[in-house]
Amino acid sequence: MSVNVLFAATQNRWQEYETPLTQAIAATGVDAHIALDIPATEVDYIVYAPNSEVQDFTPFTRAKAVLNLWAGVEAIVGNPTLHLPLCRMVDPALTQGMVEWVTGHTLRLHLGMDAHINAAPGTWEPVAPPLSFDTRVTVLGLGELGAACAQALAALGFDVAGWSRSAKSIDGITCLSGADGLHCALERADYCVLLLPSTAQTENTLNARTLALMPTGARILNPGRGPLIDDDALLAALDSGQIGHATLDVFRVEPLPQEHRYWTHPSVTVTPHVASETRAAYSSKTVAENIRRGEAGQPFLHLVDRSAGY
Repeated sequence: MSVNVLFAATQNRWQEYETPLTQAIAATGVDAHIALDIPATEVDYIVYAPNSEVQDFTPFTRAKAVLNLWAGVEAIVGNPTLHLPLCRMVDPALTQGMVEWVTGHTLRLHLGMDAHINAAPGTWEPVAPPLSFDTRVTVLGLGELGAACAQALAALGFDVAGWSRSAKSIDGITCLSGADGLHCALERADYCVLLLPSTAQTENTLNARTLALMPTGARILNPGRGPLIDDDALLAALDSGQIGHATLDVFRVEPLPQEHRYWTHPSVTVTPHVASETRAAYSSKTVAENIRRGEAGQPFLHLVDRSAGY
């Protein structure tokens, strides 16, 4: 018997996903009908983007799961009509993209590349950069993306610590947790990488008080979520020199408004939410595997903990 898979996302996403998703599900041996317009009572799985027109899940009485196309679930996890298992997106390409952005921008700042790239012709100032061995990086958030970035930075020789709300253990990484752990994590952060989920508990994790804990001149990289940072507090810390530089990929309002001070601040680099992206050829396989598991009666991968919000 064929299963019905509703693709609940934008039209441009459907054009991107139709072929690879069809092929990925077929490769699992599941016979599936995938479409944009299946009657709600006949839907078995919902492949979902939070900007979809589908916001009321009440009619989906037969559905077995909502399979999110985005890594973040903050836009759906609190939906009061959502009565189904919710799975977030985890795939190798998403992780690799984040690792490349984080390591690339960390090395850019660490090696002082901007000074050489922007130097006037004829400038010859042979100042050697520090070694990674002598540089401490803290990664806030040790989920799939945070753990992968922490391990990649450690492999480059950086002294890496990670912080998460609950205790974790990762080879080669000093793992900290809880309120006291956050204090210690920030005190030793020459570089701070933000990869926490966006929840009520994580909003403004970096604020005037916590920014003051960091070493003078510390650098911040935020490819996680915009609300993790109190923008006014960060700008004040940049103006005072308490924070040396911020490379920011995510913002409370996107696109970042043209009048925002981040665009013109000399100690801020803005990237347009490109740190990591789901790519249909890879993420379709994650979706297909969860559909296969659902049909086989096996546990879904990457289930969201509703109480934690991620």
